[in-house]
Amino acid sequence: MSISERSRPVAIWLFLVAALVLAMVVVGGATRLTNSGLSITEWKPVTGALPPLSEADWASEFQKYKAIPQYQQVNRGMSLDAFKAIYWWEWGHRFLGRLVGVAFGLPFLVFLFTRQMPKRLVGRCWALLALGGLQGAIGWWMVASGLSERVSVAPERLMTHLGLAFFLLAALLWTGLEAWNGPFRRRGRGAWPQIALVLAVLVYIQILLGALVAGNDAGYVLNDWPLMGGRLFPQDYAGQSLWATFAHSIPAVQFNHRMGAYLLCLCAAGLVYAAVTGRVSSTPVRRMAFALGLGVFCQAGLGIWTLMSAIPLDLGLAHQAAAALVFGLATGFLWVARRA
Repeated sequence: MSISERSRPVAIWLFLVAALVLAMVVVGGATRLTNSGLSITEWKPVTGALPPLSEADWASEFQKYKAIPQYQQVNRGMSLDAFKAIYWWEWGHRFLGRLVGVAFGLPFLVFLFTRQMPKRLVGRCWALLALGGLQGAIGWWMVASGLSERVSVAPERLMTHLGLAFFLLAALLWTGLEAWNGPFRRRGRGAWPQIALVLAVLVYIQILLGALVAGNDAGYVLNDWPLMGGRLFPQDYAGQSLWATFAHSIPAVQFNHRMGAYLLCLCAAGLVYAAVTGRVSSTPVRRMAFALGLGVFCQAGLGIWTLMSAIPLDLGLAHQAAAALVFGLATGFLWVARRA
């Protein structure tokens, strides 16, 4: 197989960038759980890389924060030290975004210049670079929604931002696997490629539903399980419109996320059964099916624990990181099923 078809150094680079995206997802979760995401009220892609370096700089940033509704309605009277604590979370999140851009862009140009990049992956990598830039713009679009009329970001914008982050993570993993292994020699047969695709889509939809839960702070209420507020079906599920129900009703977004988890657990049970009983002939597919099924069950248990504990920071971050790992397994399962 020629160098134009595969490159292990390129694959390792893509996997490392995927790890940075995973770290950014986790830190992004911390900014949400600590209510830090609105602490930086301006978008300065270049000059914003430097944090405040003097007391005058800190005072200036604090004054800008005091002008937005979150401070006036939620954090009025906050001390400068408390502001610094939330500022560092958001600055760290943005710094990781810049680091991801540099870690992807510079090696990409080097691989292109030295002709180590597989030709069939050049277009994909340009697309990934463009999506990374778009993710930064969407991040600011999300933050901007909480600077004038709201005390937090709009849930649907948070969903868009998180959804693109997970799409980038999967695309980096997929492209890394392509670089490591080279192009298809033959495609997988039977129903498993289709099953794997459906499962990957279901996991992705569940992540988007979870983003709506996070954006509405819906995990801080209805903390009983398996009931919701003592009921099988929550009170006040419906909002004033279909969109208000889907995106902004706290009982609805949490109920929908729970139903998505139950559906995925049913699918996971089928995967584990198929793997254990030998109904999957390919060893790589069988192993990935078992790993994905087990991952879904663990994530569901972690989600219940997190909910019933009223979303402490450590469990909330673990739940978000585990979602990324499960989606990574779903991506790997789809890739293997298509090649088995």
